[in-house]
Amino acid sequence: FNMTNLECFLSCVLAPADSSESDLELSTVRHQPEGLEQLQEQTKFTKKELQSLYRGFKNECPSGLVDEETFKLIYSQFFPQGDATTYAHFLFNAFDVDKNGSIRFEDFVIGLSVLLRGSVHEKLNWAFNLYDINKDGYITKEEMLAIMKSIYDMMGRYTYPILQEDAPLEHVEKFFQKMDKNRDGVVTIDEFMETCQKDENIMNSMQLFENVI
Repeated sequence: FNMTNLECFLSCVLAPADSSESDLELSTVRHQPEGLEQLQEQTKFTKKELQSLYRGFKNECPSGLVDEETFKLIYSQFFPQGDATTYAHFLFNAFDVDKNGSIRFEDFVIGLSVLLRGSVHEKLNWAFNLYDINKDGYITKEEMLAIMKSIYDMMGRYTYPILQEDAPLEHVEKFFQKMDKNRDGVVTIDEFMETCQKDENIMNSMQLFENVI
């Protein structure tokens, strides 16, 4: 689990806030997000931060909705050295909480609030959802390997030219064994939480975005 994979994508949607604007601009979009006050209650962002995020989101997605192909195009432009398509697919599914094939501003900003300002428990719960591809409440070795391969593909051979083809599998074998405490072949949310909180590298990576906005 490495939150740095989101850094470049976030730079695409973060824009400077305009202090003269008193509310979200709603007139030019087909999907109208929830009111500013409600989003403030649901997230840990200030009014100005929400205005800034909305402006950046609307600039990239004038309709107020992001479909998967648009999400992949936006995300992939920051990783030209590799193929970010598969990882972007998994990330899109994590943001698309109602599973209707598009990300609303509300979906995006609530997820972003967790990643940037959430508690350790909230962040790890979001990460578990990312790895739990079929959303059955468990992470299998195959699911973890699929995510790991997508990250290696995204970073590209240019970034990691000396990696062997079986490097993702070796990484997953080692980490999955550490997580699967009862050796039943799946990782539960409790096993995931416990293992990640004991891993110094994971805990350090979770602090990177707390002051992004």
